[in-house]
Amino acid sequence: MLDNLKDYTIILASQSPRRQDLLKMAHVDFEVVVVPDVPEDFPAIMPVEDVPEYLASQKQKAYAHIWSKPQTLVITADTIVELKGQVLNKPAGRQEAIQMLQQLSGARHRVLTGVVLKSALKQHAFTAVTDVWFKELNLADIEHYVDTCQPFDKAGAYGVQEWIGLIGVSHINGSFYNVMGLPVAKLFEELRNF
Repeated sequence: MLDNLKDYTIILASQSPRRQDLLKMAHVDFEVVVVPDVPEDFPAIMPVEDVPEYLASQKQKAYAHIWSKPQTLVITADTIVELKGQVLNKPAGRQEAIQMLQQLSGARHRVLTGVVLKSALKQHAFTAVTDVWFKELNLADIEHYVDTCQPFDKAGAYGVQEWIGLIGVSHINGSFYNVMGLPVAKLFEELRNF
């Protein structure tokens, strides 16, 4: 399907099983390489819209030993949740996850995923944005979700494909798969044009 990249080794630089599954569903041949302990910090004064691409670009630096090889393309991505100008990162524990979901309850938030494609000769970056609306969530539902699904590795403390998304998301404007962590349609288009 990606004839322009048939001679390339495509590397997905992510340990996220969701990103891996989505790329497989798109019939992209890839390998997974994970460099541990890549920092996920960003300047406090940075505009929210710039954060995901900045973080994905920072990750690319850790993969220079891979994308510097000929015919190798590395994909990095970073997803954030933004509510009223505040970035909701991955929760540190149960209480913070509950607090995040209470903030998201009855509100619209944005999910932004920055993606960077990099080879030795070229780099391309983009950000996909999806608006998500949660209905009012009661504390018992939030606690049930946090205790059963333990969403501590997820920005905003939730996975849209999990129970809380099924019962709590009232509607979405934009890519559903972006909310899962990878804007697959846009990524596939960008891979075709790389």
